[in-house]
Amino acid sequence: MPTIKTKLYKYRKYIPNMSLNGFFGMFSFDCAIDLGTANTLVWVMGKGIVIREPSTIARHKKTKEILAIGASAKKMFGRAPAMIDTIRPLKDGVISDFDATASMLTHYIKKVHESGSFFPKVPKPRIVIGIPSGVTEVEKRAVADAAMQSGAREVHLVEESMAAAIGAGFSVTNPQGIFIVDIGGGTAEIAVISMGGIVVGRSIRMAGDEMNKAIMQYVRMKYALLLGEPTAEDVKISIGSFTDNEEERFFTVRGRDLETGLPKSAEISSYEVREALTPIISQITEAISETIEETPPELLSDIMEHGIVLAGGGALLSGIDEVIANKTKMPVTIADDPLTCVVRGCGKILEDPELLAKIRVTKGI
Repeated sequence: MPTIKTKLYKYRKYIPNMSLNGFFGMFSFDCAIDLGTANTLVWVMGKGIVIREPSTIARHKKTKEILAIGASAKKMFGRAPAMIDTIRPLKDGVISDFDATASMLTHYIKKVHESGSFFPKVPKPRIVIGIPSGVTEVEKRAVADAAMQSGAREVHLVEESMAAAIGAGFSVTNPQGIFIVDIGGGTAEIAVISMGGIVVGRSIRMAGDEMNKAIMQYVRMKYALLLGEPTAEDVKISIGSFTDNEEERFFTVRGRDLETGLPKSAEISSYEVREALTPIISQITEAISETIEETPPELLSDIMEHGIVLAGGGALLSGIDEVIANKTKMPVTIADDPLTCVVRGCGKILEDPELLAKIRVTKGI
């Protein structure tokens, strides 16, 4: 029985100017992906954001069979039996487990094409993926190869800070300075952008994951209580704040007593969370200050006018804009829907071939 591919070659005589990849493209949904350490978001041409899932995968240790991906896998974190590995395939913004990342991307691309595609079993989308600005050529190649292995016909990589600025509504090709700070799960991307390029930039591996670890360490030292990372993340999201005049809030955590080994609970205040997170925020603000010091004076006047723009999940921490504004003596604003800035920016880049050609860090692979 002839395969779909064989049939396509047969019908190419009716469309002689179209390549096989182009033909597949007619029946695929081009995608923009924010492949984050904590969360993966997928934007589809003509549809918008269709997937928001944790970057988590559960698989059998011996057979390597994929058991769950995304939210269902995250629920297994710290609860799965010994024969099941629950992992996050990205660490500090880069791939730490290639096979798991490829499986996760394959799953999401197939999910996007479950309905509405003429050939749902052979999707061949064009993909734009945001990556940290500090990654090596080997790390870039790993991301591109994982996307190609998942079924993409063409992969373009763009820097997350550039995508975040575009997603926040800025025209990055104009000769004006844009200061963007994208605080994600694995990295904080700090960049001054002008005329389609990054003039000064930093990528520091000090972001959401380090905040979770700081909370775990604080509770361990103060209450002799061992917490899991999901619990620490819940604490951060629920009562994490840097606003001094805010009413103090509390969160009850449960874990293991380090002295007795028995279950134990403790009530954590928003003041204590702020105390735990202060060293992390201090390092981020220090990196922002160093970036400002290296920025050309001509661009600083633009930045003083428009201010520093915050994006990423870290921008949702109450009062973080005030801390950065006090440290830098500059106005700070939070982008609309900061969690989706990168994926929306990647989507706009995907829709604009001229813009893609200007700012991509790799040609279509």
